[in-house]
Order: sequence, then structure tokens, then C-alpha cells
Amino acid sequence: MPVMQREVSVGAGVTNPNLLAGSVFEFARGNILISAGVTAAATGTFVTINSGSDVVLEESPPVVATVFPIIPDNMFYTDVATVGDRIIIAARNPTGGAIIHRALVQITNF
Repeated sequence: MPVMQREVSVGAGVTNPNLLAGSVFEFARGNILISAGVTAAATGTFVTINSGSDVVLEESPPVVATVFPIIPDNMFYTDVATVGDRIIIAARNPTGGAIIHRALVQITNF
């Protein structure tokens, strides 16, 4: 099962449009099931998850933790993607300091 795992520092007052940008799995190569989790090292930030045209999670605060999401406990978000769909996890940090975000996406082909 392919996995995308990213750790990104999102600067103060900055929005990162896709924590997964550049991954070889960022665009679905076939029909896939995604299971995603996101954590932030401190409170005050927001994440949005999209899979193609599907809004999987509208802007919401992520789980606060200093580790990657724990499988299966923190894998709250699932969706089905089709060929060419882009998997996007955006992070917005309106706070006064940089905050580390960790994203984990499991991909199951079917």
C-alpha cells in the first residue's frame, strides 16, 4: 500500500496550498481509496483536505500532536479518487510563529 508522509513547517501568517506537493502519489493513477490524517505541533492552525473535486474536510483545526498521525487512531478522513484526481492537504497558519504540520495518506488501489 503506497503511503505519502510529509512533515512541513508552515510559517507565521502563511498558507501552504498543498503539504503533499511534489509527491509521486499526489495525482491518482487509478481508482484509489485514500485514508488521511493530519497533525500540527501547536494549536491555532487550520487544514483543508480535497480529493479531486471532493471536499473531504472543510477548513478545520487539525489534531495537535508532535508526532505523525497514528494509524488507525488519527486517520479520520477517507475518500475515493479516480484517475487524475489531485490529493490536496492545505494548511493555514494565522498564528505568530511557524508550526510543523505532519500529514499521512494511505493509498489503497482497487
